[in-house]
Amino acid sequence: MSADAITPVFVRLKLSLLRNGLRQSGGRKAAYITSAVFALLFAALQLIGLIALRGHAHAESVVVLAVAVLGLGWAVMPLFFPSGDETLDPTRLVMLPLRPRPLVRALLTASLVGIGPLFTLCLLAGSVIAVARGGAAFAVGVVAVVLALLVCVALARAVAAANVRLLTSRKGRDLAVLSGLVIAIGAQIVNFGAQRIGASGLGELDPAAGILQWVPPASAIGAVHAVSEGSYGLAAAQLALTAGALVALLALWSRHLTRLMTSPDGSTLPGAESAAKERSSTGLGRLLPPGRTGTVMERVLRYVWRDPKIKAAWVTSLAIGLIVPVFNAWQGTGSVYFACFAAGMLGIQMYNQFGQDTSAFWIVAMTISSTRDAYVELRARAYALLLITLPYATLVTVLTTAMLGDWRRLPEALGLSFALLGAMLATGAWTSARFPYSIPQEGYKNVAPGQTGLAWISIFGGMMAAALLCAPVIALTIWLNVSADGDAWTWLLLPVGTAYGAALTAAGLKLAAPQTARRLPEILAAVSKG
Repeated sequence: MSADAITPVFVRLKLSLLRNGLRQSGGRKAAYITSAVFALLFAALQLIGLIALRGHAHAESVVVLAVAVLGLGWAVMPLFFPSGDETLDPTRLVMLPLRPRPLVRALLTASLVGIGPLFTLCLLAGSVIAVARGGAAFAVGVVAVVLALLVCVALARAVAAANVRLLTSRKGRDLAVLSGLVIAIGAQIVNFGAQRIGASGLGELDPAAGILQWVPPASAIGAVHAVSEGSYGLAAAQLALTAGALVALLALWSRHLTRLMTSPDGSTLPGAESAAKERSSTGLGRLLPPGRTGTVMERVLRYVWRDPKIKAAWVTSLAIGLIVPVFNAWQGTGSVYFACFAAGMLGIQMYNQFGQDTSAFWIVAMTISSTRDAYVELRARAYALLLITLPYATLVTVLTTAMLGDWRRLPEALGLSFALLGAMLATGAWTSARFPYSIPQEGYKNVAPGQTGLAWISIFGGMMAAALLCAPVIALTIWLNVSADGDAWTWLLLPVGTAYGAALTAAGLKLAAPQTARRLPEILAAVSKG
């Protein structure tokens, strides 16, 4: 079947998928319409802002960087949101008598239908208007917009086709939950870049833009600026580079389609040798204490490594706990006390301990018949968290102190971090027993419907209680720093904070154990809801 014949069919298929998806529920329709309105509103404001840049000395640098970031977004979108577009999975078409080249053309055309392409078109049009001067530049701008839009869409399709076996497997769906990490890191990088630009002006963007103007799809916008400056040879080279990238992406996409439609799927079948090796691996268990404590610790650590949502929460906390103090220290605006952010982010992982087990908690519940059993269970979970949090909080504190060169405050910063960590372990153990909630295994939600209030009480209420419990150590820190001869005694904050945090953890576990043993049926019902 030719591309001309199947292209209209695929466009109608894309429209039907959108329409039928909206018919599934009123909530989904409302969410889609709301997101579409906000996306289009942001696109319109962005278009107005880019037009306002017209005539600015650094307009080219801004638009080149914007288009480069846009292209990066199109590249990573299929990896983190594989379920956002059903047509990203070409394996659903393997039984149809379709050749790869016509299929590529049809899918490329169908991919231009949607909010994403419209948003991209607005940004590209605004970029051209911002840098184009003269009729020739606007004529080249029309070609540049088309080429850049096609490069973005083809890039997303090529990446999706290259990874479709992974993305449609369970491991691929697990990858999507790590998008929070990318967003967290990206937000901090954008914040850091915005502060640098605010301090030094848009001229800070010129070196990066000078390089990215040769990277498609940003090279297409660079060609428009080159024509405006009268550099026609440079513009031709940049347009040729963009067109060459489009051809290469389409060829790569076609090759992956051919392989997908002619080869069996063995990506999700583990090798017998590796599976046997994993089953026989007991290295972790040999390093942990014997008995129930070591068993629980091993189970918790394996959850951290294997469960996608628990892993995503840990990785995000580890990243943000490092980024916030280090980025602020790098800018020279931070404080050693910012290192407490690492302990705070990791302490959150103690909250809703039983909810992390989901419906499998019934196996754990069968082993708890007394307050002693509940205490050992909670203590082992706290030990497992401390294996990661203690060295990590120490590392972040030392690194932040080294970047700031304020070694005198290292003991008090470590003492505060350990006290905060102990307080969060204590309150986390208690709220886990008192306010458990379910974490759905599928999708991106971290709280089951109807349990949002429990989640807020558990996490934010526990964090407020932890802050209050840390008040004595905070007050002692302030008193020693304002006292005339207090500097000579600030080293005491390290042993005091460590001992205080350990005492809070022990007290919290003691208080949570009877709650856990007494409320096992309610906990099991709550965590199994999702």
